[in-house]
Amino acid sequence: MESTVTREEAMALLREYNKEPFHIQHALTVEAVMRWYAKELGYGAEEEYWGISGLLHDIDFELYPEEHCVKAPELLKKGGVSDEMIHTVCSHGYGLCCDVKPEHEMEKVLFAVDELTGLIGAAARMRPSKSVSDMEVSSLKKKFKDKRFAAGCSRDVIKDGAERLGWTLDELMERTILAMRFSESQIEEEMQQICEE
Repeated sequence: MESTVTREEAMALLREYNKEPFHIQHALTVEAVMRWYAKELGYGAEEEYWGISGLLHDIDFELYPEEHCVKAPELLKKGGVSDEMIHTVCSHGYGLCCDVKPEHEMEKVLFAVDELTGLIGAAARMRPSKSVSDMEVSSLKKKFKDKRFAAGCSRDVIKDGAERLGWTLDELMERTILAMRFSESQIEEEMQQICEE
């Protein structure tokens, strides 16, 4: 799997359709988590593809929330993104907003971590440290069980994602916390640069 667009081109494409810092930060987080998983799961040679798929996964969400994963192919194709990556991007919305099924292990990871990174990010903002650096799976599970907390993050999708990967929910949570911990300061720096532009 190789990307037909560079990281720089993907970032420009993302920012063409996304202006809200929240959406850009989520894209950067999913990108970083996907890169971490690529290396962790033995797909290091495909890290760029995994990362750019994560960066672009919500390309249409800010402007076209009602057409999420339906509008994406048009926007991505215009940006020179391959059909293979368009399939990958759309597969994260399987069962919610499209019928593109996650098949490759990478697509299953994207499906599983998209909602989970949102939940972990919301939980981190509630901590005194405002960080994932000191977050434990046990405290995240409490937030997971509280349906009112970060209500927009689908618990069913997160559970389904873990099952598709053949992992326990704890394993998915622990690995994703580690991935976010690994990239947290780098994302903060990039967001600072973006906000200063």
